[in-house]
Amino acid sequence: MSDREFYLVGGGIAGLAAAALLIRDARMPGTSIHVFEQSDVLGGSLDGAGDADAGYVIRGGRMFEAHYGCTLDLFSSIPSLSCPQISVTEEILDFTDRVVTSSRSRLVSGRQRMEAPALNLSRQDRWDLARLSLRSEQSIGPARIEDYFALAFFKTNFWFMWCSMFAFQPWHSLIEFRRYMRRFIHLLPGFNRLEGILRSPYNQYDSLVVPLQRWLLGKGVNIHTGTSVRALSFSEGEAPSAITSIELETAHGTSRIQVKETDLVMVTLGSMTEDSTLGSMDTPAPLRTNPERGAWKLWRTIARRSAVFGNPDVFARKVNQSMWASFTVTLKDPTFFKFMERFTGNPAGTGGLVTFKDSNWLMSVVLPRQPHFLNQPEDVQVFWGYGLRPALTGNRIDKPMSGCSGMEILEELFYHLPIGDQKAKVAATANCIPCMMPFITSQFMPRSAGDRPPVIPLGARNFAFLGQFCELPADTVFTVEYSVRTAQTAVFGLLDLKKRATPLYRGYRNPGVVLRALRALA
Repeated sequence: MSDREFYLVGGGIAGLAAAALLIRDARMPGTSIHVFEQSDVLGGSLDGAGDADAGYVIRGGRMFEAHYGCTLDLFSSIPSLSCPQISVTEEILDFTDRVVTSSRSRLVSGRQRMEAPALNLSRQDRWDLARLSLRSEQSIGPARIEDYFALAFFKTNFWFMWCSMFAFQPWHSLIEFRRYMRRFIHLLPGFNRLEGILRSPYNQYDSLVVPLQRWLLGKGVNIHTGTSVRALSFSEGEAPSAITSIELETAHGTSRIQVKETDLVMVTLGSMTEDSTLGSMDTPAPLRTNPERGAWKLWRTIARRSAVFGNPDVFARKVNQSMWASFTVTLKDPTFFKFMERFTGNPAGTGGLVTFKDSNWLMSVVLPRQPHFLNQPEDVQVFWGYGLRPALTGNRIDKPMSGCSGMEILEELFYHLPIGDQKAKVAATANCIPCMMPFITSQFMPRSAGDRPPVIPLGARNFAFLGQFCELPADTVFTVEYSVRTAQTAVFGLLDLKKRATPLYRGYRNPGVVLRALRALA
């Protein structure tokens, strides 16, 4: 038995991964691990909820690919829900082998699909991309993508596919753009068909979070939902070296945990999906812009304690530049799925994102393999979509996406498709639930050195930071891999396990990978 306790602030994938690694790699008993989550459900941004009657909701989905070494390593130890004899990793790889992604309709323009669209990059664009890859992050600093590329670059097919696949905006960080270019260079040969992407059999909550949570509970981990961490007390000194207490708040009041010298605390900073709201077929999702809540409030509070804890205001103070809207549609009639399969040339689950170039909202939709939820009836279909420009007026609907009901979002979608008189039949049984997310791309905001703290700050004895707003050199935020890598770094480092995080794949150092990428960009 361990005489030390482990406190994990935040029940997203970073916190859950840290709990699993403490058990698997550090051989700590699950009963000594405590996870505090302010919402009533675990998983953070890896979510999926609802039923056929109320409608299903997915706020968003994260991309997976074969070089997510930290994530695949973690889930290689977690049994699949549907087949406990194999791991979640094996299940994902098997599913990807059986349901191969190769889009035949990556872009749509003028209500016509574009199969394997040309990238439309000019010689200058290609030169700028190559030159950027060679620049140092120090020389780039807080520059934005639009500060570097010519205006014509943002009208290329490359940009339409890039920004819709990764959710970049022109005003986002050029450093993060560069990291993505280097991190995913091996995907460029199949980029215009979305090839090389891994898929889970169900939504990421059912496929990843539920089996991981079940495994943790089976090991005795103490999971406290509906529990907010209001404050953390630190040791005195200019550079705090230890957390001494944790202040909790539940529906029953507040309490305080005294942290012993041997205990460890890992804190998830910030949240991409904080203050998310839902609408309905008749009402839009309201936009909340209060970064003084939840994870943002906690980070801001501790950042006042020391500059070594980073600068949350860089990421959370410009909601108009970090928000977008998504929507989940539940259907009780197969008409739309049959139409889209004919139109795109892809059976559901094999095509990935379909992006509408002409859409003022820059709308995209994806039809996953059905069923997409564990409790989804056979005669129900679910698809997801989002708009990167929710503040703009629609092409069909004369209002911004952020002010639209589910029915209005469907009308705008139908406008960009040659669906004809079938739209009334589709709308008759559809339940489109809009979702506004004010901080969904906050991690992409331009930043400077020090704005994101290290996972283990210099001098920290008993605490570490987790999640999307810590600094991991070279890896890319807005990915599950980044969160799991922070968990590996924190657990291995704080416990001095003489282990290192799974090596980062660096395809840009492989001449063959680089040559194939250059050919794809030509």
